[in-house]
Amino acid sequence: MNQAPMHDGQLAVTVDVVRALIAEQFPHWSHEYVAALSTSGTVNAIFRVGERLAARFPLVVDDADAARRELEIEAAAARELASATNVPTPVVAAIGEPGHDYPGPWSLSTWLNGTPVTPDSLADSTEFALEIAAFILELRATPVAGRVFSGRGRGGDLRAHDDWVRICLDNSAGLLDVDALARAWATFRELPRHSPDVMSHTDLIPANLLEGHGRLVGVLDVGGFGPADPALDLVVAWHVFDEVPRRELRRALGSDDVEWARGAAWAFVQAMGLVWYYRQSNVTMSALGRSTLERIMASGIAERI
Repeated sequence: MNQAPMHDGQLAVTVDVVRALIAEQFPHWSHEYVAALSTSGTVNAIFRVGERLAARFPLVVDDADAARRELEIEAAAARELASATNVPTPVVAAIGEPGHDYPGPWSLSTWLNGTPVTPDSLADSTEFALEIAAFILELRATPVAGRVFSGRGRGGDLRAHDDWVRICLDNSAGLLDVDALARAWATFRELPRHSPDVMSHTDLIPANLLEGHGRLVGVLDVGGFGPADPALDLVVAWHVFDEVPRRELRRALGSDDVEWARGAAWAFVQAMGLVWYYRQSNVTMSALGRSTLERIMASGIAERI
């Protein structure tokens, strides 16, 4: 459970507020039970609504109109991804309006059953790694249709993250071996890229993967589906798997040395921000960052490029 707010301006969302908003705006669902979920998520407060729905409330709302546009974009992305894969993924059932002291839009999505993966739970599963590879290949087969990386977040030019990595290194003194990490980044940031964008999930972290009896039964947080560096979805190799499954995932995807190293670089960028930023407010995410960096550094991939 979070020990402190994760973000400046973070909103507190209660079950009573969720019930009231559903009763007012979607009365046909007002008979469903509502329960707050304890998750490692950093963007939304999530509530179970009956057996078939989940409500997602952004934790920070600076501009309600912009937030609604973002939810509409995410809903369209979720629909497109659902049509691209055989793996169950959520789709948006409705978008709600502000009210009852909650200042922004919110959404109701279909519920998926399954157990969220952790950095260790399936670390040695080659079978799971191959299922993840098949999922990534399905996404890559989706037509980009002239779209390119939006320029937001990860998935474009690694060097665009220089300032962020420097901030992370400065804030990680005493937590991590920042000298070794700085040397790794100096190599990662120079990795060339020649391949065009492909359609990508863009955030394949453990908590977004659902398993049942060791099999991939669902993928969450699909609103970021869009064009990006083909290496971006390879972050999953370092967030989830140890050496042998990681090698099999690479073989199934056919990644060359540079693409594989870029995947490690994107995982590095993400992990560097998790350890220190969430150290007190989200220990699960902080631990994910640490375990991912440990896998990357133990592999020696930055030295072999």
